[in-house]
Amino acid sequence: MNPKELRYAKSHEWVYASEENGAPIATIGISDFAVQQLNDLVYMDLPEVGRILAGGAEGGDEFGEVESVKAVSPLYAPVSGEIIAVNKELPQRLEVLGEDPYGAGWIIKVRMSDSKELEQLMDYATYQQQCAAEG
Repeated sequence: MNPKELRYAKSHEWVYASEENGAPIATIGISDFAVQQLNDLVYMDLPEVGRILAGGAEGGDEFGEVESVKAVSPLYAPVSGEIIAVNKELPQRLEVLGEDPYGAGWIIKVRMSDSKELEQLMDYATYQQQCAAEG
């Protein structure tokens, strides 16, 4: 996926919006900036399929965590809905987050309950400004 076509939460999760069988689907991962900041990933905890999440641009429900040698970072839901898929291979292959954070490094897929929540997320340019400020 092209990072410029994604939407971003302040907590560094990205969202790719699509449609499957007429339902709005959000594929969610963490940005390259977040992966670089965490550095040396050692563990990832993922949610179960079927869990309902409340999302938000400022950070919705915590749905998992990623741990590096220096910190544990919660993963927050940028949109609301039901988890319909989890990238179960990711915890055994954490290097994928650094190699392909916007493709093979996706974390969960959510059937969105309100696709208008996407409008509250940052576009690529705004997100890049946030990353530069956090630098």
